[in-house]
Amino acid sequence: MTIEASPPSPGRSRLRRLAILATAAIALASIAVGGLWALDRAFPPPLPEKLAVSAEVVDRDGTLLRAFATPDGYWRLPVAIDQVDKSFVEMLVAYEDKRFWDHEGIDFLALGRAATQFATNRRIVSGGSTLSMQLARLIEPRESRSLGSKLKQMLRAVQIERRLTKRQILEQYLTLAPYGGNLEGVRAASLAYFGKEPRRLTVSEAALLVALPQLPERRRPDRNLAIAQAARDRVLTRMVSAGLIGDREARRAALDDVSGLRRPLPAFAAHAANTLVRKAEAGAPLKLTIRKSVQEGLEAVAREAAAKLGPKLSVAMVLADSRTGDILGEVGSASFFDSSRSGWIDMTRILRSPGSTLKPFIYGLAFEQGVVAQETIIEDSPADFSGYRPKNFDMGYQGDVSIRQALQLSLNVPAIRILDTVGPARLMARFRQAGVSPLLPVNEAPGLAIGLGGVGVSLRDLVQLYTGLANGGKAHPLRDGTEAVPVTGAATTILDERANWQITDILAGVRPPEGAQQRGIAYKTGTSYGYRDAWAIGFDGRHVLGVWVGRPDASAVPGLSGYISAAPILFEGFARSGIAAVALPSQPAGVLRPRREDLPVTLARFGTASDVSVVAAPTEPAPRIVFPPDGARVDLGTSGPGATPLVLKLQGGRAPFRWLANGKPLVGIDRRRTATWLPDGAGYSTLTVIDAAGRATSVKVFVE
Repeated sequence: MTIEASPPSPGRSRLRRLAILATAAIALASIAVGGLWALDRAFPPPLPEKLAVSAEVVDRDGTLLRAFATPDGYWRLPVAIDQVDKSFVEMLVAYEDKRFWDHEGIDFLALGRAATQFATNRRIVSGGSTLSMQLARLIEPRESRSLGSKLKQMLRAVQIERRLTKRQILEQYLTLAPYGGNLEGVRAASLAYFGKEPRRLTVSEAALLVALPQLPERRRPDRNLAIAQAARDRVLTRMVSAGLIGDREARRAALDDVSGLRRPLPAFAAHAANTLVRKAEAGAPLKLTIRKSVQEGLEAVAREAAAKLGPKLSVAMVLADSRTGDILGEVGSASFFDSSRSGWIDMTRILRSPGSTLKPFIYGLAFEQGVVAQETIIEDSPADFSGYRPKNFDMGYQGDVSIRQALQLSLNVPAIRILDTVGPARLMARFRQAGVSPLLPVNEAPGLAIGLGGVGVSLRDLVQLYTGLANGGKAHPLRDGTEAVPVTGAATTILDERANWQITDILAGVRPPEGAQQRGIAYKTGTSYGYRDAWAIGFDGRHVLGVWVGRPDASAVPGLSGYISAAPILFEGFARSGIAAVALPSQPAGVLRPRREDLPVTLARFGTASDVSVVAAPTEPAPRIVFPPDGARVDLGTSGPGATPLVLKLQGGRAPFRWLANGKPLVGIDRRRTATWLPDGAGYSTLTVIDAAGRATSVKVFVE
């Protein structure tokens, strides 16, 4: 019997066909996905690893001081979402791509709407490009507006979405979006059109920045103000429809004027920024110790002062924190871009004659050695120091004056008398100890002329020395962030605390220049030989400000002087720097400022043997303390009645001798070369001996 197979039922055949079709569809989809994956790998979007952005120099707080154009000439500043006003970001997304946070690169609803509007109106009413598609166009500009270019842009948008987060896409768009001319990115646009970072924008400002990238050249407010304002108003209207702002708020924003001014981008601290940018890396901000508010004030003062002083004259300024050495403001010239004043030369670093600005340190050494008090009388009269005949600035002489008056009046002859006693070599050693090495004439040893400016120092050098006066005798090395090797050195002693206070007290009594308000600062002025340089350096209890005025080519300027030309700038600089005044230090414990009638005979009048008209030059060697040696630690047991006096011994010198301990004279003048001293207590002390010829020597000991 033959059994025939029954034919498949219609339902089963239909299921088999569907299964075959599904398998084929899956296979085709897999092939398509694989093809797209291979295409994506073979032709990745040209996303740069690092965007080519402007180098930025920022201040100590991260505020932009100066930006530099990219090599291709664009102002393109990097930006993070957190640096942009939140309402601007919301307006941008609502206006350009309202489903930005939800789609994967292509908004098909927006494309459909745009196609329908084009078919109905025969013109482009609205675009369907997402922010991802616009970023694709920015990193890979299209050659034409063809359908193929649009499809390629859509593919790139999908590729970008696979590689970047939404936040990264938005940040790159906000960095590359065109805003007219050579401005790219919202930061550059906000700085150029509004003069501020885009952290806080008004509704009107945000709307304008949303409108500009669609037609950046046509809508530039600096060229087409009316068109820019109309575009802003359209954005405001759309924001009302989107529910982001109310109608009343939009009307108020529309009343705001759109400025037609394009501002230059910040260019503060030009000299320091130029130095620092040589080691710039793309996208890595470079930081200075400068504070922008201080820098802005000092630059304005320097610019205005130079305009009043006359053509070809320049002004340089340095303001530093004496407790850290940080430079808070430095102005290398009155205007970096003013070629008539050689503005490109950084005059804070050029070596010039300091005039009388070193005199405080000469007197400071004399106070240290105990050879003078503030009311000690010194003679201001013509003198001959082995052929060197200093004269006062006004060519006149005051006769007998106090040490305080001599320094405040900046008399030359008394300063040289003091320097002749303390020794030019010792003065130079103190400068080097404080990290400053003044330049001497070739093959010349330190001489008396350095007291009146016969060395080369820079404005930064002087400010560094004066940080010691403002900081209790401890000078800090200066730093502004441009150093090739980071400055980490500790403060070094330039004067001991007692002598330092005496100098500060004297300089605090110098009369301010005419018209200047007393600010509680101590200051000193100086004028170099031939009226080439005018200086003024002042300090309060924390900050030091130095001012230089002159011609960069070192030409003479008749009438130039520190007191008339530089001192007013010093006081104005302090006032407009914005820094809070810090009181000068109070008188340290144990420091005396006796009246003239209370001075011991040894300190009543200062004398020197260098003036041959007074006394013949000594033939004996200078006095030298042989015991205790300098730096010795001495254990005398307990202080008081049971303590053992320390025996002091010296060699050389001309009798009689007078001994001083910490500036206080020991009883009597003795012809012997030994003496005894009973310390007041433990700690460091300075012992000084002065011979009949006025020569002095000192040692420091530590009493245990």
